[in-house]
Amino acid sequence: MKEKYINLFTDFGFKKAFGEEASKLHLISFLNTLLPEHHQIQELHFTSNEHQGATALDRKAIFDLNCISASGEFFIVELQKAKQNYFKDRSVFYATFPVQQQAQRGNWNFKLSAVYTIGILDFIFEDEETDTRNDVIHHVQLKNQHNQVFYDKLTFIYLTLPNFTKTQDQLETLQDKWFFLFRHLHELDEIPPRLREKVFLSLFEKASIARFQPEERQAYESSLKYYRDLKNVIDTARDEGREEGREEGREEGLEQGREEATLQIVQGMLTTGLPDQQICSIARISSEQLEIIKNNL
Repeated sequence: MKEKYINLFTDFGFKKAFGEEASKLHLISFLNTLLPEHHQIQELHFTSNEHQGATALDRKAIFDLNCISASGEFFIVELQKAKQNYFKDRSVFYATFPVQQQAQRGNWNFKLSAVYTIGILDFIFEDEETDTRNDVIHHVQLKNQHNQVFYDKLTFIYLTLPNFTKTQDQLETLQDKWFFLFRHLHELDEIPPRLREKVFLSLFEKASIARFQPEERQAYESSLKYYRDLKNVIDTARDEGREEGREEGREEGLEQGREEATLQIVQGMLTTGLPDQQICSIARISSEQLEIIKNNL
């Protein structure tokens, strides 16, 4: 059966639900569930999602969503569908652009507005410590050696949404409901009772594929195909990796068995009085290996 609502992890779906003027309230509601009280957003406006470097030779950055709140905070919102090398490095690099663009000509006291980078991830950080690997929200700031915040105007918030496992009946907070929709909107056939709030009714209306114009439907289908192809490649690579791991395990087991059998054969031959050279030839081991076996008898 065809899906009724868009997949929010597709580029088209994400921009449709959060990146248009008509869907700005969705983005504000979602971001406010992640922000501290003193940086809650009342209004925001989108800015160019492409930032050039200081010179023509500098690398540019292209964000999924780039916006500024009415009180001056900067927000970079990035959708990341798959792992990539140096993802954290890229996040830091991107965060430097809204910092640099605040520079003013002439006399300037270097006072900066807060910058937030929000990473919405369809994968988990496997390199994290065990006690944080299963977290949904990873809140990162600069801290000193005493674990005290050194600078509170540069914040990275990563959402590892595969770790969010609540069901419809377990949804309590506004944040829970947004996380649930990121994971399951495209699987729903109707609006769940717990998601009948005004902001979500608006989202479901924007996310209804039946309401799309033909060109929108085509654009979404292309975006969905790209997402599914990417997921298929990742899943295939993961399955092949598991099989290689199992094969390596089998090989290791066989190798260990061969080593144990060789050890038993050598130990038996040592009791017969055969010359060392002949034992090495029969067992296919070096004289050094034979000496190690002798020393461990």
